[in-house]
Amino acid sequence: MKKIINTTKAPAPIGPYNQAVLVGNTLYTSGQIALNPETMELVLDDIKTETKQVMENMKAVLTAADMTFENVFKTSIFISDMNNFSQINEVYGHYFDEATAPARETVEVANLPKFVNVEISMIAMK
Repeated sequence: MKKIINTTKAPAPIGPYNQAVLVGNTLYTSGQIALNPETMELVLDDIKTETKQVMENMKAVLTAADMTFENVFKTSIFISDMNNFSQINEVYGHYFDEATAPARETVEVANLPKFVNVEISMIAMK
């Protein structure tokens, strides 16, 4: 049976989806972009600030499911420009212990929702 996870501490969905779905002990998150959850305005000052907002949004979703980044075993990162990879990776790396970091793919795409530069989704398990 699935349990819907939504929190006001992360941006409200901008379409017909939920922030995350918990199935058994496994959490499947929707992709997060750099929307400020309080204002629903994009945080696009620079790629590092944008990535930090994405990760903070993801942290809020994980917290709503009683999980942390330690529970994450798979991430997907979608970026609009591979030239931003090292800066995104630097911010992303602050949220994980390198020795136990999750599996991950990073994919350059033509466009992302609201034409942001980065979107991240995760799969976690209790």
